[in-house]
Amino acid sequence: MKGTRAGNRYAKAVLDYAKEQDALDVVGADMKDIYNTINGNEELEGMLQSPVIKLSDKQAALNEIFSGVNPVSLRLIAVLIENNRINLLKVVAEKYIVLYDKLRGKELAVVTTAVPLSSELEQKVLDKVKELTGNTATIKNIIDESIIGGFILRVGDLQYNASIANQLSNLKRGLHNNAYVS
Repeated sequence: MKGTRAGNRYAKAVLDYAKEQDALDVVGADMKDIYNTINGNEELEGMLQSPVIKLSDKQAALNEIFSGVNPVSLRLIAVLIENNRINLLKVVAEKYIVLYDKLRGKELAVVTTAVPLSSELEQKVLDKVKELTGNTATIKNIIDESIIGGFILRVGDLQYNASIANQLSNLKRGLHNNAYVS
């Protein structure tokens, strides 16, 4: 994802500032609203990404759309505008949500599968994440038919790849290495 590193830095800074202002929960709710609003509106996302639209126009539109948010959240928008990084607003909001949830003992488990997870499998994944991290989790299921079958589980920095595509790749590598040994 483009801008992830910078998005993380901004999100950490906002989290620290929200802590200082005793506004963690309110800013957390704002970031969820900001993320959902941008994610659900292609025109808004396009406007934020557009190099043609003036920064002042972007700021005016965002101040209008998010007029009810906490001053900490409005300050984030202003800083991103000042630094010409407003295109990262959605990424920053998403990263803030992850950091906020982690601070509250809740992890995001990203599970990539070839087909949607059943509720039974989803519960098994939640139990496994609780066992591995000690935290509760929410699941984000990404469908990627190229993994053929199995799953890839990602929780924070941990990744477990049990996909058929990965197993076939390992088998191919093993056969290829053995062919040169003989």
